[in-house]
Amino acid sequence: MTPELRRQLRAKAHKLKPVVITGQAGVTPGVLGEINLALDHHELIKVRVNASNREARAEMTALICGESGAELVQSLGHVITLFRKSPERGKKG
Repeated sequence: MTPELRRQLRAKAHKLKPVVITGQAGVTPGVLGEINLALDHHELIKVRVNASNREARAEMTALICGESGAELVQSLGHVITLFRKSPERGKKG
């Protein structure tokens, strides 16, 4: 991802609210499924990662990115911004 694209995506994501929130159980298959559905539909989403410390948040973020195939646009506190180009959206437009 180029710095210019990252900057544009951060600007677009500024007004977004988190669409998925990880719970006490962490990153479960259900949470990953919801993230994948949201990425397929929106391409750019925010996820609230509820973890007690930075290391746990970083591990959860890496797991989410690895499992979903999304790129991390920004991590700010407990909220991460993810982007994954949707093949279906490219066909429609």
